Amino acid sequence: MCTSGRSGRKRVCCQTIKMERKWWKECVIYQLYPRSFYDTNGDGIGDLRGVIEKLDYLKELGIGAIWLNPVYESPNDDMGYDISNYQDIMPEFGTIEDMDELLEKAHQKGIRIIMDLVVNHTSDEHVWFIESRKSKDNPYRDFYIWRDGKDGKEPNNWASFFTPSAWKYDETTDQYYLHLFSEKQPDLNWKNPVVREKLYEMINWWLDKGIDGFRMDVINLIAKKEGLPDGEGEQTISGYNFCPEHFANQEKLHDYLKELREKCFYGRECMCVGETPFVNPEIGKKFISPKEKELDMIFQIELMDIDSGKNGKWEIVPYTLTDIKSDLRKWQKATEVGWGSLFWSNHDQPRPLSRFVTITSEEMRVRAAKMLGVAMHLLKGTSFVYQGEEIGMMNASFTSLEQLRDIESIKYYEEAIKAGKAEEAWNAILKKGRDNARTPMQWNDSDYAGFSTAVPWLMVNENYKKINVAEAEKDKNSILHFYRKLIQFKASDEVAIYGKFEELFEEDEQLYVYKRSLKDNSFLVICNFSEEEKTFDMNEYQGLELLFHNCENTSNQKLLSYETRVIKLK
Repeated sequence: MCTSGRSGRKRVCCQTIKMERKWWKECVIYQLYPRSFYDTNGDGIGDLRGVIEKLDYLKELGIGAIWLNPVYESPNDDMGYDISNYQDIMPEFGTIEDMDELLEKAHQKGIRIIMDLVVNHTSDEHVWFIESRKSKDNPYRDFYIWRDGKDGKEPNNWASFFTPSAWKYDETTDQYYLHLFSEKQPDLNWKNPVVREKLYEMINWWLDKGIDGFRMDVINLIAKKEGLPDGEGEQTISGYNFCPEHFANQEKLHDYLKELREKCFYGRECMCVGETPFVNPEIGKKFISPKEKELDMIFQIELMDIDSGKNGKWEIVPYTLTDIKSDLRKWQKATEVGWGSLFWSNHDQPRPLSRFVTITSEEMRVRAAKMLGVAMHLLKGTSFVYQGEEIGMMNASFTSLEQLRDIESIKYYEEAIKAGKAEEAWNAILKKGRDNARTPMQWNDSDYAGFSTAVPWLMVNENYKKINVAEAEKDKNSILHFYRKLIQFKASDEVAIYGKFEELFEEDEQLYVYKRSLKDNSFLVICNFSEEEKTFDMNEYQGLELLFHNCENTSNQKLLSYETRVIKLK
């Protein structure tokens, strides 16, 4: 039921239902991009031994689990999301023995390990696909989606995420195979029960080794529309049609997810979070409802698309704070039926300090980073902190195509050049390209930011001399020290974990204010998202405990730019 706030101001109330306690609700998860985390063997590429060496750093940060981006064997067309062997480790990351040691030592420190599960597609160098493309009657042929061409062209007009067409012609058998992503990432045919059983065997193999769960890459794309019809969605720059209505959230998907849980997850203390693009709250609730037994939570990415136009992520459009608040509010409401995830960024998104605020000074960077951390991570749901967030890393200043490594950005720019839109495309890449999140972790001010002794696989952000872990350690007012306190609070305070969410001042374009409450305890979160000061009467909170604040401001009548205060009410 909605009630009015003080002075008649409207509140939106999300009623709390009785929640089952789970470990993944009561910890903060750290997303770690292994290639850019820490290099121990001097080849310019982060590795598993680097993760092992930094476990104490992560333990002190307070996180309860690590999500590793893919470390499986891969030719790296899409940075490990093109897997050639699910049951071995990419040599540049280490060995399966290194993985076993990481599991053992992380568990000894009370840190769980979550792996990326990529089962919408494999690499074209996977033995299944190598066999599949040999002949139409090969036993592995039906592991993938093959079709005859139509009128001398592709089987349908679908666009790929990474290339103009979602189809690749293979002259060996005079047919096309479907790839929603790179040409080297053929889509698996989930309609084939043998494919599903092979995948379940692999998943159980990892769970039996001690993995604590999976982040499931584009899991809601595994079922395609029967008949693979032409799409009527928006045309891409190359003239193909982007049509998720035919490859996302199909009805058969729910059968697959239920079977996956029954075959792999039932009876285990593991967690599965699904990456689910093209999902709204109504669709999302089906995935996370305990009655449906499909996923524990999802990564919905509506907030990540808040500045995307009708033609996709590269068409950058303006947005307001009320747009952000509306999105957060509706998902707080939607996840009442189950559980939600919280994040400002990940390996596919630009840095939040370069996206959601305007930084004009070092003081503003530090203040805004703390404010963003409070605003997101004290909401209800499991918090995911992406590496470098805890020290306030920002987008990189790329100056040429040669500096990029992300296949999505590179392919987009190449197509834009053909269309005469190079400048527009480059500006979009600087704002939203995935390499912004993948630059090496900034450990200190030595060469290559202490990430490696060799030239890294991707350039280090030029601001590493000032923004790095070593500098943050020395400053008791740093973002790092603030995040340690914030993470500890989020992982241990029952109100922060299970309390209901109530928003105040919905229509305010500067303030994001909400209350979390459980039984007789509650706290109020106040965030000024603006570069401008904001009048706000704090007098009624005098004498109450200030749990968090990010600047020295003694005024009870105004908030400074990007100021945040968290006040314990009872």
